[in-house]
Amino acid sequence: MVKVCWTDWFDRDNPSGSGDWEILTQLRDEYPGKICPTPVGIEVETTTGLSMAAAGEVIAAADTTTGFICKNEDQPDHRCFDYRVRFVCHPPFCNQHICWSRWFDLDNPSGTGDWENLSSLRNKYPGAICDEPLLIEAVTVDTRTPALATGQNFYIFNPTTGFVCRNSDQTKKGCLDYKVRFGCCCNP
Repeated sequence: MVKVCWTDWFDRDNPSGSGDWEILTQLRDEYPGKICPTPVGIEVETTTGLSMAAAGEVIAAADTTTGFICKNEDQPDHRCFDYRVRFVCHPPFCNQHICWSRWFDLDNPSGTGDWENLSSLRNKYPGAICDEPLLIEAVTVDTRTPALATGQNFYIFNPTTGFVCRNSDQTKKGCLDYKVRFGCCCNP
């Protein structure tokens, strides 16, 4: 019997507009480090607890690559229920003991932005980051403000690729200067 564990439930979208879109890449952006790199299953239910089958709607996608999509235009009443999703992961993702790398600040936000790519960090600091990071944390260099609390938009923010803040994605001045660290499964 293979051991698996579940992530928390996620509900980032509502069915207003074109439908309910719980896209995996967007969920990873909004909840960095909360979904394993390679989910092996997905569960979908309405926010009121109905299973996808019991809801009886036409579903465009419900898989571990895309995530979940319900399009309003596909429904007889032109309105999807509000759904939430969770994913099945293999250990050591759930209930793992996390060990954190040191902080890295490879780039400054001049030019196109602040690029703290995992591949570039590994090239500059060989052996300093584990092979399969599970979590990423980003804070400002000066005040250690968590990146998600700055109000800035991030192009990439996940443990398998790293962190990128592009100046062109900001509504006000350019990106702040960030540093990152990676959470890895501790060796027993």
